[in-house]
Amino acid sequence: MTTSVTPAAAHSADWAALAQETAHHLSELVRINTTNPPGNEIGAARYIAGVLAREGIASEIVEPTPGRGSVVARIAGKGAKPPVLLLSHLDVVPAVAADWEHDPFGGEIVGDSLWGRGTLDCKGLSALWLALILHAKRTGVFFPRDLVMAATADEEAGGIHGVRWLVDNRFDLIDVPYCLNEGGGKGVRVNGKEYYSYQNSEKSVCWLRLKAKGPAGHASVPIDDNAVVLLAEAIRALGRTRLPVHLTQTAAQYVKGLADGQPDEVRRGLLTLLDEKRTDEVLWSLPVDPQYRYGLSAMLRNTASPTVLRAGEKTNVIPSTANAEVDCRILPGQTPETLRDEIETVLTAALGPQGMGRLEIEFPRSSLPTESAPETALTDDIRRSLARHAPGAKVVPYMATGATDARYLRPKGMVVYGFWPIPSDAETHGVHGVNERISIRAIEFGLKVAWDVLMG
Repeated sequence: MTTSVTPAAAHSADWAALAQETAHHLSELVRINTTNPPGNEIGAARYIAGVLAREGIASEIVEPTPGRGSVVARIAGKGAKPPVLLLSHLDVVPAVAADWEHDPFGGEIVGDSLWGRGTLDCKGLSALWLALILHAKRTGVFFPRDLVMAATADEEAGGIHGVRWLVDNRFDLIDVPYCLNEGGGKGVRVNGKEYYSYQNSEKSVCWLRLKAKGPAGHASVPIDDNAVVLLAEAIRALGRTRLPVHLTQTAAQYVKGLADGQPDEVRRGLLTLLDEKRTDEVLWSLPVDPQYRYGLSAMLRNTASPTVLRAGEKTNVIPSTANAEVDCRILPGQTPETLRDEIETVLTAALGPQGMGRLEIEFPRSSLPTESAPETALTDDIRRSLARHAPGAKVVPYMATGATDARYLRPKGMVVYGFWPIPSDAETHGVHGVNERISIRAIEFGLKVAWDVLMG
């Protein structure tokens, strides 16, 4: 399955043309509906394998469950640097066509942007890795390292049929020291200064279920121990209370990176975030977009977001139980047990011992957060590339508040960075939302930066 190329004396590229080709492949991938569930990624895996085969590049498709396909290819380099896995996923979250301005599975190019579910999460990255491998093969350029491309199934539902299966059953296909993945690289501007991140750390899922109990009865006779009311009080407490600040190494480096080069007042405010006793005092007054403040806050603490409520069958019946689901995320260095302590502290303060006696707490799904070293030879390559293509920008490590398939690779000893370079001023929109799209200019920028990173 290994394909090699021959050295070339010099390299040149028509990056605009390659961006258009990348957009073509992305458009074709978007048109293959891989909404998960059910996934059915095999069509997208076969498309990529077919494109590679036409260029003389071997690949292997694995299909652990019918329809749940992943494709892996390897291109040989000079061996001067450790190999890198170029990871992406082929499944996408659902999209309701009536809510979109353009067909979410149409792959249309409108103006400078390509629209469709998966353009940002994460078929766009699959198309980018594909285009770079094709370009290397055509031009005969040796990378200094072997590259392994893996476009996988099932990331949006936990990776059971994708990366987790590969780790458990065919790790030989992807067993390399380094990985570039989704989850970082988008440029941002803070107070006029440009920053690019690489994601070396991510929180983990720790889902919570609450079950409130009380006597059933006729709704015409209100009672004090209504299970619905108890649940509402518990949810309000979790939704309105910020859990304690826990400063991680990555978060500290990220904040220090943001502070570097800012005016004195802004720099002092950012650095004060690192004082756990004063974090919230300054966080909500920083001169940044409100959504950015929420993101910073989530990097600095465990979180609990109520998402699902279920209670009752009829309007005139007080139910005996009411249920809620809460999406919790825990920081590196924290555990489900420490999160439970924080949750119980909040709920006890809101409900009292009597209310807690009528509330069941369960964590049906949890995992441990993962983290890679923030500084390695590969991050040096990232910095050098961005210094060329985004001069003056600051490059900082970053913690993702969500989870990626890196959670299966880091425990195997692989160093994983989320890095898909996109300019800070490029039009991108709609990850897991409506009207998801990416600009062709962003695709071209990503190709150039990623090429130089991999060339080292």
